[in-house]
Amino acid sequence: MINQKISDSDRAFLLGLARKSIEAATQGKRLDPSDYKIPTKLMELGASFVTLTINGALRGCIGTLEAYQPLYLDVIEHAAAAAMDDFRFNPVQPDEVPAIRIEISVLSQPEPLDYTGPDDLLQRLRPGIDGVVIKDGRKRATFLPQVWEQIPDRQDFLSHLCLKMGASAELWRTKNLAVYTYQVEEFHE
Repeated sequence: MINQKISDSDRAFLLGLARKSIEAATQGKRLDPSDYKIPTKLMELGASFVTLTINGALRGCIGTLEAYQPLYLDVIEHAAAAAMDDFRFNPVQPDEVPAIRIEISVLSQPEPLDYTGPDDLLQRLRPGIDGVVIKDGRKRATFLPQVWEQIPDRQDFLSHLCLKMGASAELWRTKNLAVYTYQVEEFHE
């Protein structure tokens, strides 16, 4: 599992792979990673989210919380999925690709956050630092740490996260949910 800072050259390599993966996906193809010399560090298991924007507006975001494949493959897969499979958006069209800006977030392993109730939960969250996962039975949702920029209030953050999970915005106040936190190494074009 990736547990050290990713070098600038490896960041640039991953961003390039993500862009090539998006270009291929919009043409109905899959990027063949065997065409590239993969840096050794990027062969380690890693979990990533790939976020796409156009003129600062979200255009797609897909990723995983668990590291189950080499980081370079994870980025290739999630770049294509962010472009084509984010249910909130129509698939990216080939003529949109030049305007797309790519952000990659490499996640640490999510850790359980123990808390005693809603007030304690609010105090334990670290805005701008922690990504947060909430779980209620089979439902779960996450916000990357970058989401704190749009929703800086802890109560609003948790309410929006509950809504994203498909639950009442107030669920976090009335029920102890399973909560996990993680950090990211984020880089973009």
